[in-house]
Amino acid sequence: MSEKAVFTRGSTMRHVLVMTGASATGLLTMFGADVVDMYFLTLLGEQALVASVGFAGTLIYFLVSISIGLQIALGALVARSEGAYRRDLAGRYCSSALLFNGVLAVLMSVVGWVFLEDLLVLLGARGLALDYAIRYAQILMLSIPILVIGMSAAAGVRAVGDARRAMWATVYGALTNAALDPLFIFTFGWGLEGAAWASVASRVVTLVIAWRALIGVHHLPRRVSYPQFRADIRPIMAIAGPAVLTNLATPIGNSFVLRTLSEFGDGAVAGAAIMGRIAPVAFCAVFALSGAIGPIIGQNAGAGFYDRVRSTLGNALLFNLVYVILVWLLLILLTEPIIATFSASDEAADLIRFYNTFLVGAFFFNGTLFAANASFNNLSRAKWATAFNFSKVLLGIIPGVYFGAQLFGARGVLLGEALGMTVFGALGIVAAFVLTRRLQREHARS
Repeated sequence: MSEKAVFTRGSTMRHVLVMTGASATGLLTMFGADVVDMYFLTLLGEQALVASVGFAGTLIYFLVSISIGLQIALGALVARSEGAYRRDLAGRYCSSALLFNGVLAVLMSVVGWVFLEDLLVLLGARGLALDYAIRYAQILMLSIPILVIGMSAAAGVRAVGDARRAMWATVYGALTNAALDPLFIFTFGWGLEGAAWASVASRVVTLVIAWRALIGVHHLPRRVSYPQFRADIRPIMAIAGPAVLTNLATPIGNSFVLRTLSEFGDGAVAGAAIMGRIAPVAFCAVFALSGAIGPIIGQNAGAGFYDRVRSTLGNALLFNLVYVILVWLLLILLTEPIIATFSASDEAADLIRFYNTFLVGAFFFNGTLFAANASFNNLSRAKWATAFNFSKVLLGIIPGVYFGAQLFGARGVLLGEALGMTVFGALGIVAAFVLTRRLQREHARS
């Protein structure tokens, strides 16, 4: 029993740092591989090619966001069961969620393939950029089921406290992508399609390694009967439904931003696409927060240790603040090298300079909302996360982007997006602390 529910003991700050560090390392290599993708494609010398990756990437991010919602449900149920010392129940939930996620992933892949061109046109792709985006996205769409199962397996590994093996699954996948990019793009002469096939190969590697850890090391999945699977659908959907909607809010906002930027030309879209690859690398630890602290919150909530839940949130905020300040300073210093490396046009360079100088600090509030949503999903309030994310997009980002574009052009688009993040990130974390205190009082009375 001493090896189970590892997050219910010891320093919560240590758990936050270890889990975030491991998750961030995995994300850093994964997002770094995306930057390598973008760099090699810029060497082909076509602005439309870079813009096409922005359009296709935004569409794929819709499907990735759905898969993240599915893995949140698996991770939350496994972590809470682990915190209650119910490894048998954790294994059952793991198996049922993996099956459920796999079926939905196949459906997503088919629907995305059938309506691919229409969806890209809806995002604002046209002409040569549309043709390139279709070629790129058609290949990536095939690997959506592999991506979903791989991410879900890694979530199960993290939920039992094994951040290291979950990290290595992502790291080796990303390194595979980076190694195959120049081979497929230049040596084989596959160009844009070569970048896509390198991504597919990386997802296969991630799945193999995560699956081996889940089954071979932790023996987590269990055989489930059909009646058990049907019974598990309800708790899975109670978290997965709101979590999927929560994660869809972000690509909806991104799509509106991209659609608005497309009115200012391929240069503006290319600038956003470049920063869209740089920002995840720079802020990998912020992106890692939600997945990192979710198991910590879930295990402690399952054990009834709400003081440790509140401590975890506070430590996550402190880490987030220090990290964002350091990255902001670094990006200011690296602005011109970034512009030169990606051969950014004048329009793209202007957006990159503006973002790095004035808007990077808003990412702190993105991190606060990530932390808040992790608490909502693991404290049986997944609908709260949905409400805050959609409010951020519908009441914050979309109005901000619309009026920003009218007043300040392409710069105003990015400014409006940052303002929407700031307002609802602050409101979300306040709600998370209020919820935790309330649950602690209820638990003390019971």
